[in-house]
Amino acid sequence: MLYNASPPQIDWTAILPVMIVAGTGILALIPEILFPRRNNTYVVAISLIGLAIAGTLVVTQYGQANGQTFGRMVKNDEFGLTMQLLIVGATFIAVLFSDGYLREKRIPFGEFYPLILWSAVGAMVMSTTSNLLMIFLGVEILSISLYVLAGMSRSEEKSEESALKYFLLGAFASAFLLYGIALTYGATGTLDLTQVGWAWGTKDTTTQTLLLFGLGLMLIGLSFKASFVPFHQWTPDVYQGAPTNVTTFMASASKIGAFGALVRVLDGFTGGDLATYWIPALFWIAILTMTVGNIIAVVQKDVKRILGYSSIAHAGYMLVAILAHYKDPEHVTLSTLVYYLFSYSLMTIGAFAVVSLVAKGGKEGTRLRDLYGLWQRSPLAAGALVLFVASLIGIPPTSGFFGKLLIFSDALTSGLTPLAIVLAVNSIISVYYYLGIARAVFVVDEGAEKTQSSKVHSGLALACLLCSAGVIGLAVFFTPIVNYLSVK
Repeated sequence: MLYNASPPQIDWTAILPVMIVAGTGILALIPEILFPRRNNTYVVAISLIGLAIAGTLVVTQYGQANGQTFGRMVKNDEFGLTMQLLIVGATFIAVLFSDGYLREKRIPFGEFYPLILWSAVGAMVMSTTSNLLMIFLGVEILSISLYVLAGMSRSEEKSEESALKYFLLGAFASAFLLYGIALTYGATGTLDLTQVGWAWGTKDTTTQTLLLFGLGLMLIGLSFKASFVPFHQWTPDVYQGAPTNVTTFMASASKIGAFGALVRVLDGFTGGDLATYWIPALFWIAILTMTVGNIIAVVQKDVKRILGYSSIAHAGYMLVAILAHYKDPEHVTLSTLVYYLFSYSLMTIGAFAVVSLVAKGGKEGTRLRDLYGLWQRSPLAAGALVLFVASLIGIPPTSGFFGKLLIFSDALTSGLTPLAIVLAVNSIISVYYYLGIARAVFVVDEGAEKTQSSKVHSGLALACLLCSAGVIGLAVFFTPIVNYLSVK
């Protein structure tokens, strides 16, 4: 008797945005090959058009999400669609201001654009699957491109050092992730995270031990990508050494992908009493991440290092939102996490975009004193930076304020009062170093060496405008946006 095997149901629209971004990366190579050593106008245009098409396709799929496809390797749901939209949007704005910055840094390499697009593909894959192998492939696609991008400024020792450090630590973290996946597969016999709860329910001691060790190792690998303490050491060094537009992508799209994958993994490990094992561990990691990031940022003098430690602290805030959801899923949804990721990406991209102005004639100084007098040289950019800093602090009426308020409220609702208190205290601590950035743009030190800034080109101006409008718009239209982004 012949074995009757029916092919899996395939919904091509579910992966169409990912395919568009990947294909755009290939198309963006063509002008660089045909017209080497010329301007990157065509490459930038192709990249932006491809990202815009992908974003539009994601939006059109809202309300049509229909579960899993491609043999359960692709999860087509509202959370995945929202994360894809955030990744595409963050990549779009990063590409928008990159050309002028790369020219000022004298590293106008056309390969930057395909690499950042393929890195975005990795982040999108991480957020749209509950298959462990696909999560690993997404992590590697994201990471390999970023290893190259971090070292793009080949003439600078700090750029090469950041790339090497990121590669070595990233490879180490990937090994933990892969080993965790192997243990989980050994316990369940499948790579599908939806089967973890069933395996745990067998009450087999060996199976449960394998699952706990597997989860622990996977959390180590994903904690590296999300910059959780104590796996955060690479963050300030790589953020400082990498080109600023690459740092922008790392702090936004890459982090969105990491949190997307983290949610997918934790979703699989919530069956039975599994959550009672990892919630206490992540509870203390959240406290350490918020506190260490903010305290060390206070003593920094380099803007990119300050924003690097700031990103660590914000990762802790977002971890609080995740814990609140899994502690009380009936009353707390993932909408808070999504809203905060949206807000954080806009204010972080905007801040780094303004900082990129200090690149001039192949040199880039990112110390606080390099921002002195920015108000006189470029008042609009300085004003935008002050707005982004205000949002990072959480001053109303910015989106950062409403984002922190949502997390604080969710923590109280779910009974995580200690986390809510630590979040509030750390927000107060962060005021000191954020105000230091805002103060620097207004300082006019006559005795200091004058820092020259590059011109505010159209791409940078548009990027700052989009981020500013987003930071204010997310606050003004808070309720409809939260309802639209509502995910369970």
